[in-house]
Amino acid sequence: MRFVARERDKDTPFLVHIVAAGRDIVLSFADQSAAEDVGKMRRDFVANVSHELRTPLTALLGFIETLGGAARDDAAARARFLGIMAHEAERMTRLVDDLLSLSRVEEDERVRPRELVDLCGLLASVIKGLEPQAAAADVTVRLDLAQEMLRVPGDAGQLTQVFANLIENGIKYGGSGKVLIVALHEPTNHLRLRGQGVQISVTDKGDGIAAHHIARLTERFYRVDTHRSREVGGTGLGLAIVKHIINRHRGHLLIESELGQGTRVSVFLPVEMVS
Repeated sequence: MRFVARERDKDTPFLVHIVAAGRDIVLSFADQSAAEDVGKMRRDFVANVSHELRTPLTALLGFIETLGGAARDDAAARARFLGIMAHEAERMTRLVDDLLSLSRVEEDERVRPRELVDLCGLLASVIKGLEPQAAAADVTVRLDLAQEMLRVPGDAGQLTQVFANLIENGIKYGGSGKVLIVALHEPTNHLRLRGQGVQISVTDKGDGIAAHHIARLTERFYRVDTHRSREVGGTGLGLAIVKHIINRHRGHLLIESELGQGTRVSVFLPVEMVS
């Protein structure tokens, strides 16, 4: 039996079990709030994924229909529509890739990585791989290293994914003609890490983010500017993936921003193995 208790404006659902005990009846109440919250999160997630896939699918179907009709013999229109279709197909591919990545990361989140990763080499490699995007956006990416060699326990593939996401975001939103600074700081004691840790920060000089958005940036499909995010190829899952990877590494993510001043995203990683 289900029972809902109301306190002020909040409803709390309970699952009620009734058991006979001799002449007495025993009622037990099990709070179902957590289970219902999980169910709501799952429904919201499915609804968001459906919406994100339906939008490019609708565009693709519309252009396919147009190409089969009025635009069939118009070479200029055909070329333009095929370009848009390719863009929408790539957007769907990125979304599916990010969904699969998020699923894998969540599955492995409780497994602590054990290999040693050279952070300096990894950051340099990520920046090298993003040179074409930086050049196209007219953004200069500067790498500041406090030391030439620093190894941390981690998963090289996942850490590459973290910093590629953060640096690419800085390139996209940091502003044309600006400098994006990627800094590896000296290891020091961090209270949140309960020991020695290293800070890696990505700092841009873009428009900044209003304070009320910051706490929600790592939510799935949350976007500060939906139109702009889709324009630059965002799926709304990047920072959610980043958060789960950093949790797996027993690290900490800090986002600081001020409107008109830019944004700094810092990743704190343990230098020593933690249990």
